[in-house]
Amino acid sequence: MQRKICFFGHFGSTNFGNEITLQTILYHLRRRLPEAEIACICTGPEVLAATQKIETVPISRTFFKPGKLRTRLARLLRRVFVGAPSELRRWLDAFKTLKGTDMLIIPGTGLLTDAYGLSGWGPYSLFKWSSIAKLRGCDVLFVSVGAGPIYSALGRYYVKSALSLANFRSYRDDASMNYLKGIGFLTNSDRVYPDLVFSLPEIMIPHVNKKQGGRPVVGLGVMTYAGRYSVEKPSNATYLEYLNNLVAFAGWLLAHDYVIRLLTGEVSDSSVSDEFKSLLKESLGQYDEERIIDEPALSVEQLLPQIAAADIVVATRFHNVLLALVLNKPVVSISFHHKCASLMSEMGLAEYCHDINHMNTGRLIQQFQDVEKNAEKLKPVIRQRVEQSRKALDEQYNLIFKSI
Repeated sequence: MQRKICFFGHFGSTNFGNEITLQTILYHLRRRLPEAEIACICTGPEVLAATQKIETVPISRTFFKPGKLRTRLARLLRRVFVGAPSELRRWLDAFKTLKGTDMLIIPGTGLLTDAYGLSGWGPYSLFKWSSIAKLRGCDVLFVSVGAGPIYSALGRYYVKSALSLANFRSYRDDASMNYLKGIGFLTNSDRVYPDLVFSLPEIMIPHVNKKQGGRPVVGLGVMTYAGRYSVEKPSNATYLEYLNNLVAFAGWLLAHDYVIRLLTGEVSDSSVSDEFKSLLKESLGQYDEERIIDEPALSVEQLLPQIAAADIVVATRFHNVLLALVLNKPVVSISFHHKCASLMSEMGLAEYCHDINHMNTGRLIQQFQDVEKNAEKLKPVIRQRVEQSRKALDEQYNLIFKSI
């Protein structure tokens, strides 16, 4: 009998980490259950349907084009006479969508947060779809998910309620599990498995033959400011300090004969690359522009060979760091969230984690010099821990898919 499996998440987006997470679990699902019918409830259904050739459904369908209303009464009336009926229709649509579904999987990514709001792919929608899945007699699985920050009482309620409906829960690190314990969710029977991207299919891993004798290449990953995903009260000053320290670090790299390859993890990061280069020119005046390689990636398939071409990576985005590790690159992580510090600690690289809220160029240079000096000793350690993570994820895939 053909089984139907639905995924839920912020997919079909411009975030490469999210996209590679879904691609990875799809690959392992198809290997184990090639006849399964697959669908995805996501934020970018048109994009995802085109790239992954699967059925897609929007997380939250728009029935009426929202417009600006000037008075409080008009906004109230719209909520009562337009918003409430529209939301009831979304619940009914979701009930129809999940007919015949055997399993709803929430795979990886840092979905358990209200930093970007309650709606969209936030906690309310997660609660809604999980609730309807249970009404449909569908198993709900949270697989290697990340958690936090969750600021609001409603956010905590929706997250805990959605998790309580699950048949299976695993988190991508101890930090996520401990975060949920901290907000009062009981995780007694839950598990910790690595981030799903550690099981990146071998066919996706590029093999770059580096030229001998050339300048060493440093992959420098830049990122738009994480805002409330990093701290409750974000400050533009933190972002500017981050950029200025990266510029100073880049100046040091150029002065010491390195080539810099700018890396991004989301399409929007290209604007940060432009700002970075502008600040660098302002700081240094003239520099050899050929030693700054800026080829903005539009997909994870374009990003992977760029990381592979680097000797050492200094990156901000979580999955830039993780992909560098999968490609066996020594890496310094500029940490904006507990997941970054947790990843580096689990990989035995805690000393090479740099807090974005306390940037210090001198310390960053020292960390870079240390990681470069110890690169050949670190690579076997990284390779071993990546392989351990891959085996752990194989165990998890066998566990969750054997029941179906």
